[in-house]
Amino acid sequence: MRYFILIFAVLVLIVIGVAGKRGDITRNSPIQIFPDMKRQLKLRPQTPNGFFANGLSSQLPQPGTISQEKPMLVGGKEVYSFEDAPVNTGRVTGATNFIELNALPITEKLLARGHRQFNIYCAPCHGQTGEGTGITKKIGAMAIVANLHDKRIVQLTDGELFNTVSHGKGVMQGYAAQLTVGDRWAVVAYLRALQLSRLGTADDLAPETRAKLK
Repeated sequence: MRYFILIFAVLVLIVIGVAGKRGDITRNSPIQIFPDMKRQLKLRPQTPNGFFANGLSSQLPQPGTISQEKPMLVGGKEVYSFEDAPVNTGRVTGATNFIELNALPITEKLLARGHRQFNIYCAPCHGQTGEGTGITKKIGAMAIVANLHDKRIVQLTDGELFNTVSHGKGVMQGYAAQLTVGDRWAVVAYLRALQLSRLGTADDLAPETRAKLK
């Protein structure tokens, strides 16, 4: 028994001497008995390394392959969420400029969709009319909430509004995780309808609709 303890102690000292103890700083790679793939070689996407025939480490979907996601139909063209397209970013392709108008056609269905999502995600802070008088303002949970009818916000492009809905601004969080791309554009469309209901005039109506008012 005495020899067993002695041998065990020597082995412990050897292991500590070679591997060190937890918290030690060293430039050497750690010794892992069971690494479980925590550390492994990897290739950064779209970098030249010669792995594929064109020299890149990863490839965009190839003709004949089936994407795991459902594309969005924009202007008769299928657009995937990873593409640098205005519908995904709110910006001109390959540029930092925001697009002026909504990337999706404005339809009654899109406005109804935007109305529903606005009331769920935006109204608690901005209020159902967009004046910044939602419940969070009333109970003092947020000191400052933007009035979406302010001239500064009205003059923003649709692309910049989409960017704000997606990524947030100031104390406002982004809603890209909660709202799909289509839902975010629907919210922008509905917000424009809210603003137009406040700032619009009879001259903005079609002649036949204006005639009914008279």
